[in-house]
Amino acid sequence: MEFRMASSSTALSLVLNDAGTKVPSGFSIKAKGKEAEIMLYGDVGDSWFGGVTAKQFADDLKAAGNVDTIRLRINSPGGDVFDGLTIYRLLVDHKAKVIVHIDGLAASIASVIAMAGEEIHISESGFLMIHNAWGFAMGDSEDMRTMAGLLDRTTQSIRDVYIARTGKTEAEIKNWMDVETWFTAQEAVDNGFATDVADNMRLAARFDPAKHRFNKAPAALAGTPNMDAARSRIATMKLKHQAGKAA
Repeated sequence: MEFRMASSSTALSLVLNDAGTKVPSGFSIKAKGKEAEIMLYGDVGDSWFGGVTAKQFADDLKAAGNVDTIRLRINSPGGDVFDGLTIYRLLVDHKAKVIVHIDGLAASIASVIAMAGEEIHISESGFLMIHNAWGFAMGDSEDMRTMAGLLDRTTQSIRDVYIARTGKTEAEIKNWMDVETWFTAQEAVDNGFATDVADNMRLAARFDPAKHRFNKAPAALAGTPNMDAARSRIATMKLKHQAGKAA
């Protein structure tokens, strides 16, 4: 069964799982025997245009049962940082061996989720991107200071994950995050973000730069359609956020 929610001229496809819960079509967890395969081929966090939430991830992971191996396949531009950090923690704390495959793109909080793997395989044409946490706020000067402090603490939490994984110094990771750094597959391996380069996937690692607002994305990744619609979705999200603050 499929449910469609339209936003401007684009449509976000959702499906219903066995429990009747709507889940993004780019996300699934399927268990076969002692192994589970997780597909994360979209946004993270419901607030980020209907991506997978940490709760949905946790519920589906529990439903997968007693598995020994988890294969996580990623092609995601990221999304909500708190949902992503929770998903990362769920994978790290799981008793199963986690093997990550970056099939196309692991950007922003999706790159943090990828760090949960004991093995991290990135396709030859894949990219990994890291940057500081960002957000927006509305209110007086105290609200702005509160948001700045929250962003600083969140960025430090993300930085700690990268440091633990790569063995790089805090200064190195900070410098990369400050300027938004994109790593090719081999660069990701060379700098400790992945364990090896896998053969190319036929999948195209593409995303809409208007939707995700990255500053230095490689030109090869841009080019998806409906950029005006994506800008409209960002504007709608901001209006909803502002309405909530005003309430």
